[in-house]
Amino acid sequence: MEADWNEVSRVAVPAANSHTLPTIATTIAFDDVQDLLWVGNEYGRITSFYGPELQRYTSVRAHPVTEGPVQQFLFHEKGIISLSLKSVHMISRRGLTQWHVAHSEMTDLRCMSFTAQTSRIIVAGCQRVMLIVDIDKGQVVDKLTTEFDYTIMRKSRYLCAATDTGSVNALSLTDYSVVKSWKAHGAAINDMDARNDFLVTCGFSVRHLGSPIVDPLANVYDLKTLAPLPPIPFHAGAAYVRMHPKLHTTSFVASQTGQLQVVDLMNPNAINLRQASVTFMLGLEISPSGEALAINDAEYSIHLWGSPAKIRFNEMSKEIEFADVATRPPICDWSTDAPLSMVGIPYYHERLLSAWPSHLVFDLGSPPVPIDPSIIPYLRPVELGHYAANPKKTRRYQVENTRVLASAEPALVAPKFLSEKAREQPRSDGSATEVSETLSTTKLDSEVEEDPLLKYSNVEIKYSKFGVDDFDFKYYNKTKFSGLETHIANSFTNALLQLFKFIPLMRNLALHHAASNCIFENCLLCEMGYLFDMLDKANGQNCQATNLLKTFSGFREASNLGLLEENLTNKALSSAIQSVNRFFLNQIAHDYHMIFPESDDLEQSLATIASESIRCMFCRNEIVRPGNAFVNELIYPTTDIKQARRNPAFRFSDILKSSIERETQNRGWCNHCRRYQQVAIRKTIHRMSPVLMLNAAANNPAYRQLWAIPGWLPEEVGIIVEGGQVLCFEGEDLLRLRLQNGSPGLVVYELVGLVTEIDITEHQKPHLVSFINVNISSREPVEKNDWHLFNDFLVTEVHPDEALKFNQPWKLPSVLAYQVKNARHQMDDTWKDRLDTTLLFHGWSMNGCPPIESCHVLMPDEKPAHGASVALDTEFVDLEKAEIDVKADGSQEMIRPSKSGLARVSVLRGSGLNEGVPFLDDYITIKEPIVDYVTQYSGIKPGDLDPRTSQHNLVPLKVAYKKLWLLLNLGCVFVGHGLASDFRKINIQVPKAQTVDTQYLFFHPAKNRRLSLRFLAWAVFKEHIQEETADVMQGHNSIEDARMALRLWRKFQEYEDAGIIPQMLEEIFREGFRLGFRPPPRNGGDLTRPGTAVNAASGSGRNTPDVGGAGYLNGGSAPSTPGQAFRRSHALTPSNGSFGAPAPGDVFSGSPLR
Repeated sequence: MEADWNEVSRVAVPAANSHTLPTIATTIAFDDVQDLLWVGNEYGRITSFYGPELQRYTSVRAHPVTEGPVQQFLFHEKGIISLSLKSVHMISRRGLTQWHVAHSEMTDLRCMSFTAQTSRIIVAGCQRVMLIVDIDKGQVVDKLTTEFDYTIMRKSRYLCAATDTGSVNALSLTDYSVVKSWKAHGAAINDMDARNDFLVTCGFSVRHLGSPIVDPLANVYDLKTLAPLPPIPFHAGAAYVRMHPKLHTTSFVASQTGQLQVVDLMNPNAINLRQASVTFMLGLEISPSGEALAINDAEYSIHLWGSPAKIRFNEMSKEIEFADVATRPPICDWSTDAPLSMVGIPYYHERLLSAWPSHLVFDLGSPPVPIDPSIIPYLRPVELGHYAANPKKTRRYQVENTRVLASAEPALVAPKFLSEKAREQPRSDGSATEVSETLSTTKLDSEVEEDPLLKYSNVEIKYSKFGVDDFDFKYYNKTKFSGLETHIANSFTNALLQLFKFIPLMRNLALHHAASNCIFENCLLCEMGYLFDMLDKANGQNCQATNLLKTFSGFREASNLGLLEENLTNKALSSAIQSVNRFFLNQIAHDYHMIFPESDDLEQSLATIASESIRCMFCRNEIVRPGNAFVNELIYPTTDIKQARRNPAFRFSDILKSSIERETQNRGWCNHCRRYQQVAIRKTIHRMSPVLMLNAAANNPAYRQLWAIPGWLPEEVGIIVEGGQVLCFEGEDLLRLRLQNGSPGLVVYELVGLVTEIDITEHQKPHLVSFINVNISSREPVEKNDWHLFNDFLVTEVHPDEALKFNQPWKLPSVLAYQVKNARHQMDDTWKDRLDTTLLFHGWSMNGCPPIESCHVLMPDEKPAHGASVALDTEFVDLEKAEIDVKADGSQEMIRPSKSGLARVSVLRGSGLNEGVPFLDDYITIKEPIVDYVTQYSGIKPGDLDPRTSQHNLVPLKVAYKKLWLLLNLGCVFVGHGLASDFRKINIQVPKAQTVDTQYLFFHPAKNRRLSLRFLAWAVFKEHIQEETADVMQGHNSIEDARMALRLWRKFQEYEDAGIIPQMLEEIFREGFRLGFRPPPRNGGDLTRPGTAVNAASGSGRNTPDVGGAGYLNGGSAPSTPGQAFRRSHALTPSNGSFGAPAPGDVFSGSPLR
C-alpha cells in the first residue's frame, strides 16, 4: 500500500427495488476479465460497477428472494457465477442469464471453487453432499459425500476449505480427500485466503465470558510443507484477510472497525497501518492488479481505495461493451402555436380495417379483470412480469363478469374544486370575503345526510391542475379540530396519531421534549410534538403528518416487524395498528431517554410499573424480573361458543384486571432444570400509569360478542392497587365506592378515545377511524363529554352511543386510551417559556462548511421578541414527479401530485439596524432519490446537497425544521412571497396573524391574478431579479427573494401610510397587462416607476412622501378604502416587534435594504 493510497470513491448499494429500504452487500468481488466490481445483496440481486468512479453497469436478480443472500462470486471468461443457499446462477457480463442450476440436494450452500478442470466448479455448504457443476453444460455432473460442513473455499496448491467448527481442511484436487486438517480458531472462521504456498485465516474464539470474540491473531500456514507458521499479531482483532496477488508474502488484514494492516508474512514486524472511514466493516476484496481495494460496510456503502494516479482493476482488461446509442429523431421546433400537421402521418388510399360497420363487429371473450389499485405500489418485478401479495377480496377461483358495469358504490360525493366554485361566484370588488364565506358554509349533499354510514367511508383527495391546494377540505370538516391528509405513505396511522394528540399528558410530554435541545434526526417524540403543535395551531384546517411518517418509515425495525403500509396487503389493519401502537410507545421512550437518560418522567406518565415472576412448574424455581409495560393487551376468558348461554357474563373491568396482572402458562427455559419446562408467569403491579393504553385484541368471534353487548365498554373505570394486586371497578360498583369515600387508593380513569377498524364491504376497502372525547383536552373546564369522529380529514361530531356501540359487524375496536380523571384539562403550555433556542445563536453544520459571508448568526442580544418580523424564502427539489392519467378523450386527471423536498432555507432579519441581513442560510441534506433539482428555479445543483461534495452549509431536515419552529413559537412574523405553498411543503402550520405574504398584499380583488415576485420587483423598484442568461441558469437566490419580499412589504406600508394603495395597484396592473406581467429586458428602455417621484439624494430611498416612520409602529393609519380593509385582514400585516427592540426610527432608516 503506497503512501498516496486513500479512498477514491464511494457508492451506495442499490435497493432491491424502488419500494424497499437500502440493503447491505453480502459479497463483493473484482472481475478478472474486465474493469468491473461485482456486488451481491441479501435479496439475490447482483450489480456491477464500472471503473474507479464505480458507475452502474448491469444489475439483475440472479436468485429468488426466498433463497436469501448472494454468498459468493466466481469469474469465468464466459460470465459470472453466483451462489445462493439453494442455487447456482451464471450470467454474461451484460446481464443475460446463461443457466440456472437448482438441485434437490442443494439445501444450504455456502461456498464454491474451481476444480482442477477450469470448466467445472465444486459447490459445498452446511450439508453432507458436495456437487460438481459443469460450466459449459450448466448441469450437476457429480456428487461427493462429506462429513464436514464447509463455509469458505479457496483454491491454491490444495483446495482449502473452512468448516463451521473453526477447522481448515486441505483437500486434494484429484479426489477431494482430506490431506491435512488444522484447528485454526476456537469457534468459527470468519475469513481466509490462499495464494501460492500460503494460507491465512481469521476467526473467532470463545473466551472466559462464554461469548465468541475476534481473535487478535491471523493464523498462517505453509501449503508446501503443510505446517503452521508464526501468526500475525493484530490487536484490533483480525476479522478479514486478503493475500496480495503479486507480492506473494504480503497480506492485507482488517478489523471490523475499519483498521487496515499491510504485513509481510515472513517479517511480521514490517507493517503499514491505515484507517478506513467506516463504522462496521463487512468485507474486504483486492483487485487482481493489486492496485485497488474494495471495502463493504454496514451502512449500505462500497468504498474503493487506491492510488488516485494509477488505479486499475486488472493488468490487461477487455473493453467494456456498452449499449448502442439510439439515433435521435430530428428536433422539431415545438411550441403552443406549432400546427399538428408537423407530425407526419401516413396517407391511406383504402378503407381501414378499423372502419368496419358495427353489424359486423361482435364482442368475443371478456376483458381482463382490472388490477386492484391498492396493490400497484407494492408490485415487485420477477423474471416474468410482477407479483404482489393477494389482497383476498374475492374467493379462490371466483370468476367476475368484467363486461357488466359495476354498480355505483355509495360513497361521499367529492366536492367541486375551489377554483370551480370561485368561477361560479359573481365578480365584484371585495368579493373574496364573500367567496370564502360561501365555501365555509357549503353543506354536504343530501345523499350524505340520508345515509349515516357514509361518514365512515374512505375519503380520497382529488387533484386538479392546481394540485392539492385546490381541494375543498372544508367540505368534510366544519369543526375546529383538524384532520390529517391521506396522500402520504403510512397514513393509515392517522387515527392513532389523533388519539395520542388528545391525551393531555402525552401531548404535554411530546411538546416539552420538542422544546428541549434534542436534534436527533430520527426522534419520533420530537416529530409528535411538532405535529401536535401544528394541529393546535391549525384550528380546523387540514394538516399532514409528512415528517413524522417519513421518520416512522425510516425505522428498519418497523419494516422488519411488518408495520409499514407496504406489508399490509394481506394483514388485518386492526392487528397492524395495535403493533404500531406498541412500537410508537416503546420508541418514544427510547427517544426521551436519549436526551434525559436519568429522568423517569415518561415512565411516570405512560408506564405501568410492575415486576414479573416466572416459576418453573417442575422444580418450583422462581425468578423475578422487571415487567414494566406501556401497552396492556386485553386477555379474554376461554368460552364455548356452542354453550353461549351457560358462559358467565364477563364485565370489562374483570377482563382489564386479568390483562394487567397477566397470569399465563407456557413453555420456557428453566436455568435450574437446564431445559424447556412449563412455566407460570405472573405480574405484580407496583404502580399504575396515569395513561392507560390498551390493545383490544378482539380477533375472535367470541370476543366480539362481548363488545356487542350494549354498554359493555365503560366510559369510566376505577383501579385500586393493594399489595401488588389490582382491583377494577365500573358502573354501580365504582359509583358506590366514590360515594362511600372509603378507598383512598382509588384512581378513576376516563375513556379519552379509541381507534376502530371500519370494514363496510360496499364502502371500498377497510380503514381506521378514531372516536375521541375532545372535551378532555379542552383548556376550559367542561364536564360534559363531546365525542367526535376522526376519519382522516373528515371530522364530525357523533353521539356517545354511536362511538361506544360495537354491535355492527363492520366496526372492530383496536386501541383504547384511558387517562386519570384528575388530569382532565391539564394542557401544559409552559414549554413555550422553556424553548431551547441554542440552535438560533450557534452555527451548525454536518459537513464543516460555513454559510456565506453575508450570513451572520444571531447575537444573544438579538433574540426575537414576540411580533418581530423575519423574511423567509425556501427552495425545493423534486423527489417524485406528478402522476397524470391521460384518458381516452384527451382529458387529464392527476393521480398523485409531485413530491418535493426542502433543499434550502434562508431567513433574514426583518427590522433593526441589520434589517435584511440573513441569520439563517442552510442547505438541507436529502437521503431520498432526487429526480429533478429544478436548478432554473431553485438554484440547487447536483452535489449541493451531498455532504461529501457540497461547499454549502449542510444540515439535516430536523435541524432546519426546528429553527423555523423555534422562530414560530417565539412569535415571529414571517414575511415572504407565496408562503402558503412553502409552509405546506415544509409541513409547518403558521397562523395567519404571523404571516405577511406579498402575493396577497399586491392583490387586486377585481383582477383575479397573483403577481410574481420577479414582476413586482421590477414594477415597484425597477430592479431585475431571478434573471436567466443564455448559457447558464443560476436559478432563484433565496436570500435575494426574501430580501425583495421584505422591501415590498416596507413599500406597501409606505403606500398605506400615504393612502394611495388603490392608485398604485391600478398602475401596477395596468403596466402588467401591457407587458404580459413580465419584466422588460434590461436594455428595453426605462419606464416610469409607479409612485411619487422623489429626489435621487433622498436618504431613505423611498419614492413616496415620508409620512412618519414611527406612525405605523404605533398603530398605523386606518384603512380608508374597502380594498385596504381586505388586504389588512388577508395579508395580516403585523403591528410591532423587532430583533433586540430597536428604536422606532430604525424601522425605515439605517437599513442595508436602502
